[in-house]
Amino acid sequence: MTYPKRLIEVDLPIKRISAHARREKSIRHGHISTLHIWWARRPLAACRAVICAALWPDPADPDCPVAFKVVAEKLMREWTDHEHQELLSPESRPHFEKIRQHPVHPVNPVQLRTLLLDFIADFANWDNSTVREYLETSRALTAYAHRSLTEPGFNPTAAEIEQSIRNPQSTIRNWPKPLVVDPFCGGGSIPLEALRVGADAFASDLNPIPVLLNKVVLEYIPKYGQRLADEVRKWGNWIKHEAEKELAEFYPKDPDGATPIAYLWARTIQCEGPGCGAEVPLIRSLWLAKKSNRSVAMQIVPRPRAKRVDFQLIVKQRGGWVDQDDLKTKIEDPKFDGTVKRGSATCPCCGYTTPVARIRDQLRAKKGGANNARLMCVVSSRSDEQGRFYRLPSNSDIKAVNGAAAELVRRKKAHRGELSLVPEEPLPPQGTLGFRVQLYGMLEWGHLFTSRQLLTLTTLARVVRAVGAQLHAGKKDQAFAEAVQASLACCVDRCVNQLSSLSKWHNGREVVDGVFARQALPMLWDFADIQPFGENAFWNGAVGWVVSVMERQAPSHTGTVEPASAAAHPLPDDSAMAFVTDPPYYDAVPYADLSDFFYVWLKRMLPDSLSGPFASQLSPKVEECIVDEVKGKDRAYFEKMMKKAMVEGRRVLSPDGVGVVVFAHKSTGGWEAQLQAMVDAGWVMTGSWPIDTELGNRLRAMDSAALASSVHLVCRPRENPDGSVRTEEVGDWRDVLAELPRRIHDWMPRLADEGVVGADAIFACLGPALEIFSRYSRVEKASGDAVTLKEYLEQVWAAVAKEALTMIFSGADATGFEEDARLTAMWLWTLKTDDQRSEVGGQESEEESGDEEGNSKKGGAGGFVLEYDAARKIAQGLGAHLEDLCSLVEVSGETARLLPVAERAGHLFGKSEGKAASVRRRREPQMDLFKALQADDDKQASFGDTKVESVGKTVLDRVHQSMILFAASRGEALKRFLVEDGAGNDQRFWRLAQALSALYPISTDEKRWVDGVLARKKGLGF
Repeated sequence: MTYPKRLIEVDLPIKRISAHARREKSIRHGHISTLHIWWARRPLAACRAVICAALWPDPADPDCPVAFKVVAEKLMREWTDHEHQELLSPESRPHFEKIRQHPVHPVNPVQLRTLLLDFIADFANWDNSTVREYLETSRALTAYAHRSLTEPGFNPTAAEIEQSIRNPQSTIRNWPKPLVVDPFCGGGSIPLEALRVGADAFASDLNPIPVLLNKVVLEYIPKYGQRLADEVRKWGNWIKHEAEKELAEFYPKDPDGATPIAYLWARTIQCEGPGCGAEVPLIRSLWLAKKSNRSVAMQIVPRPRAKRVDFQLIVKQRGGWVDQDDLKTKIEDPKFDGTVKRGSATCPCCGYTTPVARIRDQLRAKKGGANNARLMCVVSSRSDEQGRFYRLPSNSDIKAVNGAAAELVRRKKAHRGELSLVPEEPLPPQGTLGFRVQLYGMLEWGHLFTSRQLLTLTTLARVVRAVGAQLHAGKKDQAFAEAVQASLACCVDRCVNQLSSLSKWHNGREVVDGVFARQALPMLWDFADIQPFGENAFWNGAVGWVVSVMERQAPSHTGTVEPASAAAHPLPDDSAMAFVTDPPYYDAVPYADLSDFFYVWLKRMLPDSLSGPFASQLSPKVEECIVDEVKGKDRAYFEKMMKKAMVEGRRVLSPDGVGVVVFAHKSTGGWEAQLQAMVDAGWVMTGSWPIDTELGNRLRAMDSAALASSVHLVCRPRENPDGSVRTEEVGDWRDVLAELPRRIHDWMPRLADEGVVGADAIFACLGPALEIFSRYSRVEKASGDAVTLKEYLEQVWAAVAKEALTMIFSGADATGFEEDARLTAMWLWTLKTDDQRSEVGGQESEEESGDEEGNSKKGGAGGFVLEYDAARKIAQGLGAHLEDLCSLVEVSGETARLLPVAERAGHLFGKSEGKAASVRRRREPQMDLFKALQADDDKQASFGDTKVESVGKTVLDRVHQSMILFAASRGEALKRFLVEDGAGNDQRFWRLAQALSALYPISTDEKRWVDGVLARKKGLGF
């Protein structure tokens, strides 16, 4: 039996969808990401677009049901009305205007496809996600798509169609809905969007926290809506009142009536310098506020005799830095570096540097040292003034902290219950992915908090349980009581993320950054502590964020949420119409271990009806699909579990259903394993679409080509008519190889039109390329030997490389260039993204910089870095070999580096000075190179008034030589090189230079140098 293609198998407006997904990253109010921390969330824009395109058939497909085409045309014509058209984007309006001008003519099926794709692109906009017209249209399309696809005899009359659309309450809403399944539901983006567009959703996860979050989003909010929001707001105010009564003495106001909003602390060690023994606060930076119009900092005042340091607050004014308390006292040469650098601490009193090993030993004895930290500064706000105010701590601040510690001890002694008052559950073993705090003596989850923080959080947890007891005591609506208590627990967890000794003070925004700026728990020397109560304090904000989600996200019906392993799914065979999921990627995120940060608090707050999944000491990890060597889970384990999950996905999917698997792993090995799991599980790949969904902290690609996008692999079950996996269809290797280049040739220009280039385009080609291979259960060579997927993927890379070169050189014959030029062009193209954010060695973001001990990856030596296997595949596809290009490429371990032009000076000019420049590149690469070019043994300019001794053998060498001459300001030498030596007479020289200009990242010296050479072309008569 044949099934019509879905829209996602034919086309997708990925450029517009990506723009909406990128914009969504900066939207917070009402977004489900603000309900609770979860890692590597999918943007709602991408999920909404992908699900619509996966559920709706392509109207231009010969097998598309007539009923769907009739309804789709009718609904799209409604968007030509003036009222509807105002909701369309400028990109979409011309297409709708075109059919508006011909109201009686049937819409061409290809035109109708375009209109549906325009609608999907506009619906992906966050602003349109709750607009009634978009919701009603999408739900009607989903309903008619499902009925017309699953009921062959479904053929409604025009009157019936009109009635169903005009009165959806009594017709469409009651029709069977297609089921969308997500077995790795995580933060709930995919199932939420399935509900929004009119499908049913089944969300499951092994981890209890995603199960809880999805229950709130898919069950509680759709069922109770505004009633739940009002109740959470009401009880949130009650909790604040009750908790504040108990804790007010531990958070005293300032003498002038200002309210402290944050306390800035530093862990301390004792200086081990000879005869010193001073207390050394461990501080990263002395900046408090670092803005263009506002600068505040601390200064350390050593007190050697007292064996301690004091602090002074300084502010910047027009005349320079002054003492905050005495604006007449100028501060000369203020210092802003802290006491810690790469894990070692320098004593301000004696100058002795204590190494990191001894810092660890001292902090280990103090269980991390949070409760022995030094209070450095208090940040306050005033109701009558805007901005932040900084002051040094007072005696009342210290008294409050000590009083909180004593009160916590008293409460711990008085506590009775199955669970300890303070989380004593153990942290994961030392060496666990993403964790380093165990090295400093933090071995229990409670060790990550100060005593006052623990007092506050245990009070909030107890009061939330008290709310639940009051609600359940009424015995009127136990399910509603459960929903309220679970939602309030989410509010407390927002505080947990801020009330920790791993929270940072952000001096740019002057706020406390929560623990999870990235998916790890690194060590933090100095930390910030929020004041949770007060008129504009954090608790109010926490409740406000949770309520705003409830008020904005209100699907028309509820979904289903269950705890389950993706490798053993609870749904029966053939029960879903769409299998859409974003699985874990090897060791990218240690979900289970990180989630225990919240798990230990949730189990102390949730009602008994939800305590089942939280009954164990910590979240389940035995079946977690991850690479974690500490737990004995290697790549083979991950790949085995992923294959099981893909087998289960194919099992629960209907034979006419569609699967979409989101994948964004940066290594070729990871891709090969994922694709192998899907092929072995019985999937046929039918498409792949890169959508810019990454949040910046999901993929860390300092040493490889990073995907700017997540690739959505589209697939279908490979089945016989009886529903069994097709196992006997054998493909001929020669036929497969003959079809592959044509498929890549058709696909890559389509991607380029959408702004998809580089690694994104390479991996986006895998879907259509694999459709050829995976349609067969086995592909054989003429000898009868089976072709492996790995072997086929080598051919895919070669086909992609050849097609990319024709695009890079604008149709010119790339074979006219030597292999070094072809490889360089393809290498740079692979690293390129549509906004030219390439990964250049030596750069890394703040979030990727590792923990404060200095365990981040060291900055690279410059150049352009790829994973070695990717570089090998590119070279192989171009007929080149990396080992033969040692003057161009440096291989080190699992990475390969395309050398920067400056490092090639020695090879290009045969000068020892060039080699010296290469050795000294880390200090001043450009200056060292220029000095080398400008000096010779006889003190005469090497390239100023003499000819280049040896013109490069290849076009690339000659282009690089000209770039270096330009960089060194050797204008006359460059002119002679291009004219007299003839380098510029070869048109390949200029074609390659033009291509490199387009490929080098904008911020690089190479881009500036090659553009400088190109600027000389016309003036020299070329």
